[in-house]
Amino acid sequence: MAAPPLLTLQDVALTFGGTPLIERAELTIAPGERACLVGRNGSGKSTLMRIAAGLAEPDRGERFLQPGTTVRYLAQEPDFSGFTSTLDFVQAGLAPGDDAHRARYLLESLGLTGDEDPSRLSGGEARRTALAQALAPEPDILLLDEPTNHLDLPAIEWLETELKRTRSALILISHDRRFLTALSRATIWLDRGVTRRIEQGFGSFEAWRDAFFEEEERDKHKLDRKIAAEEDWLRYGVTARRKRNVRRLSDLHDLRKKSRDHRRPVGQAMMTATEGEASGTLIAEARRVSKAYGDRTIVDDLSLRVARGDRLGIVGPNGAGKTTLINLLTGALAPDSGEIRLGTGLNMVHLDQRRASLDPNATVAEVLTGGRGDSVSVGGRSRHVIGYLKDFLFAPEQARTPVSVLSGGERNRLLIARTLAQASNLLVLDEPTNDLDLETLDLLQEMLGDYAGTLILVSHDRDFLDRVAGSVLVSEGEGRWVEYAGGYTDMLAQRGRGVEARETKDGKARERAEPRERAPRAEAKDTTRTKLGYKEQHELKTLPGRIAELESGIAKLRDVLSDSGLYGRDPERFKKATALLGAAETELATAEERWLTLELLREAQGA
Repeated sequence: MAAPPLLTLQDVALTFGGTPLIERAELTIAPGERACLVGRNGSGKSTLMRIAAGLAEPDRGERFLQPGTTVRYLAQEPDFSGFTSTLDFVQAGLAPGDDAHRARYLLESLGLTGDEDPSRLSGGEARRTALAQALAPEPDILLLDEPTNHLDLPAIEWLETELKRTRSALILISHDRRFLTALSRATIWLDRGVTRRIEQGFGSFEAWRDAFFEEEERDKHKLDRKIAAEEDWLRYGVTARRKRNVRRLSDLHDLRKKSRDHRRPVGQAMMTATEGEASGTLIAEARRVSKAYGDRTIVDDLSLRVARGDRLGIVGPNGAGKTTLINLLTGALAPDSGEIRLGTGLNMVHLDQRRASLDPNATVAEVLTGGRGDSVSVGGRSRHVIGYLKDFLFAPEQARTPVSVLSGGERNRLLIARTLAQASNLLVLDEPTNDLDLETLDLLQEMLGDYAGTLILVSHDRDFLDRVAGSVLVSEGEGRWVEYAGGYTDMLAQRGRGVEARETKDGKARERAEPRERAPRAEAKDTTRTKLGYKEQHELKTLPGRIAELESGIAKLRDVLSDSGLYGRDPERFKKATALLGAAETELATAEERWLTLELLREAQGA
């Protein structure tokens, strides 16, 4: 017999202003649940999550929580007032009997020490601290609203592993497709105020949703045809039997009301980038470029060429220097050594993901028009600002809304609207996917696919990188950056591992729950031995030459794979080169380990 649900919401409704936000929402959370809550921006997902957490009251409906059930909700904006350190904040969420050591373990796993002052945390640090507090008690139910926002790739992959291990029931809201696919076994869709559920993970949701919309459109078409037929009868057949006519007329009124009340899906954003004059063939070329701040090297001996039409993705942990790298490649920052050469005719537009360029006191319309009139120039022609805002899913009444009251997703859409209105042949997008819903992400991807200019993209969204990037530039640590052909998944196949966490000040990388798979290690030898054997002496003498050969071969294979068009022209050659590169890198790691072991033996015996 199945265990009773831990939490249920029945017939929940909530109205803000005149339009119902939630009309008929149902939610059942069973022990061990793994479900994602999906829907368009503004559909009420976060509100429904807050109702489930007991932090908001609906206008109608019931919430039932099994006695003794513990619930933790990841707040978008945690309240740190009264706490002197991040550790104090996380420990405050523990109940008697909870493991006190887990608070520090989670903070350290998320790249924090526990000693940080909560009043001075960055957005990313605040999100990590709030995550640690939600996870620390290992509650019966975890309600996580956009848990991957502001996290870097190592932290996202660590969080996936941690959530797979937890015994807590999970309800997730996220724009990260790969994160949802990895963790969900059921999908709850909030659409036009109503919830619908399928007992399949997010990977099956989008096909199911599209089929639902197609069937709904067919039903709406049938309803419209029936109304047209009844209206025709009303005009020409009303003199028939009177009682029957009255009932039929009443039925027609009901059909009309049903058609009027039908809420169609929220419109889709209409994204088109305004393209400027074509640039030269060369966009930017870095030759032996290095940049450091104090004793910390950000870029070390980088040589890179970006040509017109390239789609370059830049990935790395937070703090690796992605912004510095972009500033170097675009000429905004001078290198300490080496040379940056920029192409001719560049017309760059940079999307500032920190949103610092949005005046919180300005209205939505003023952001686009600069406070001058009601028109915005898009692609060299004038458009009324309200019409342009509709393309990005803003209601007409929002044109006079201050930026300060917009949600994170609305601010991001506004930034994208302003960015795309500017003519460009080089788009630099720094984390453009934050706070966007999945449908808007699809449209942004399509727009970038049609964009004739060059794209430099910084993102922690693995699925978006796979869909958009033609090559990926990855931080290898200590200022080294290596370019790989293809998207994020292609990079994993070539590199053999994902993006590691940046090393902390003490020189140690942040530990993760599951360390990445490493190359086979040579067995450590007993360094107390007094003499190397003849075979070992021969190995020690010949290994440097073998290591040099392997490094040369790896460099050649990387040159082959750096051709972004190779996979399309010759997929077999691409696969073969990828396999050879992986084998060579594994052999190189083994050879280096062996040489180090033998060298330690030689030094220990004083040879």
